[in-house]
Amino acid sequence: MNTEAPSDAPTAEAPRPEARGPRGFQDRRGPDLIAERRIVERVSAVYERWGFEPLETSAFEYADALGKFLPDADRPNEGVFALQDDDDQWMALRYDLTAPLARYAAQNWETLPKPFRRYAFGPVWRNEKPGPGRFREFIQCDADTVGSDRPEADAEILALAVEGLTAAGLDRDQAQIKVSNRKLFDGLFGAGGIDDPAQRLTALRAIDKFDRLGWEGVSALLGEGRLDESGDYTKGAQLPTAVISTVERFLASAGRANLSRADTLSAVAGAGDLGAAGEEALKELQAIDAALGIMGVDQTAVRFDPTVVRGLEYYTGVVFEAELLLPTTDEKGRPVRFGSIGGGGHYDDLVARFTGQSVPATGFSFGVSRLAAALRASGRDPAGEARGPVVVIAFSDADMAHYLGAVAELRAAGIAAELYLGRAGMKAQMKYADRRGAPVAVMLGGDEIAAGTVTLKDLDAGRRLSQAVSDNAEWKQARPGQQTLPRDQMVAAIRAILEGSSISD
Repeated sequence: MNTEAPSDAPTAEAPRPEARGPRGFQDRRGPDLIAERRIVERVSAVYERWGFEPLETSAFEYADALGKFLPDADRPNEGVFALQDDDDQWMALRYDLTAPLARYAAQNWETLPKPFRRYAFGPVWRNEKPGPGRFREFIQCDADTVGSDRPEADAEILALAVEGLTAAGLDRDQAQIKVSNRKLFDGLFGAGGIDDPAQRLTALRAIDKFDRLGWEGVSALLGEGRLDESGDYTKGAQLPTAVISTVERFLASAGRANLSRADTLSAVAGAGDLGAAGEEALKELQAIDAALGIMGVDQTAVRFDPTVVRGLEYYTGVVFEAELLLPTTDEKGRPVRFGSIGGGGHYDDLVARFTGQSVPATGFSFGVSRLAAALRASGRDPAGEARGPVVVIAFSDADMAHYLGAVAELRAAGIAAELYLGRAGMKAQMKYADRRGAPVAVMLGGDEIAAGTVTLKDLDAGRRLSQAVSDNAEWKQARPGQQTLPRDQMVAAIRAILEGSSISD
């Protein structure tokens, strides 16, 4: 007998790859996916009720159409995930949902209803260094109006954002949208003779730190610079003293939650010379305030705050940021500040990149995954009491037809159900049903089949009742949550259990 291995057999075991996920990406199971799906479903229903139509664009765009992150290099791989097609053109995964909208609007402008109102949701990808809570792939949800320069369009987006966040699971007092206008700073700097774009940007970045540093820290960064507690020195914007004084008065209304939107605008108007651009911004904000009042948007839900400067390099008019006010804790129960959960504003230049003509647009975007995480951190899981399917227990191969018939009957009645298809015993199957979050286990043993009955175990009731039963013998005698009834009553009985279990929809 020849015991030698065939000549083509491998001489050594091939190396096994390590089972690992790529950095910055995450695997998600049922509860996470259910939470995000429910947020999207509820918010989408609001957006459609407001007359916004869904739009889905492809994951890839030509790299030159994205524009925002791309450097002047042979390979555009900074900020985006890019590849070169066989026609030598570079394509990249979208980093947000707005750049694809601008491309779509420019490509189809002649046939679109104008203004064009659309919402979109889906994954976006960013080729950035991952970190805690910072992923390279995440879900965004946007709503935009393209083609209207009316301040009422901005007001409608703000009102829509308020209702959308409420539908997602936040009470009206648990989130606040802060609003400003980049033209206020354009006017302020222009009136003060600050024309250098780099100097303006440095000043805006200093103002963006107002919440963290207060006026003392911001004023240092507006002037010569600031030495922080670690000893690091940050060079300042070197604004003239008179301009810094105007900025101080300009920001005086920030954080004063007792001021109405109109009172805030009055305070800003009295801060000093805001120039023609600033006066135009005040008129736009006054029109937005009037429209919000007519739509019944509470003063605390949308507040004017001149410290909002994020995105002012991108937006051309009104800019806003949604902040979570709900108390949140980390995994160890320590209080944490979650901060921003979304934002948006008015932008006029994205479509112009393709057409050369300025097209006004306004929109709001929030991170679905981030909002779901914020709700969980506050103790309010958007997945609710999500339950798995009813589990039919398998006792014997010989009775498989009865089990298949039961699970088919449940599914036909609209009840999520599955048949256990492993080869474990009764105890392991019950543990499986518990891990699946099953509300009910269906048992068709030999005795039940012979008698034309079925035994149902209400697992939720069993969990509740087990807390009051300490003795094992008492447990076996009580059989909490368990009932045996005629087989033809199975569907009605299970439906009654489900409807009485307070499972959130």
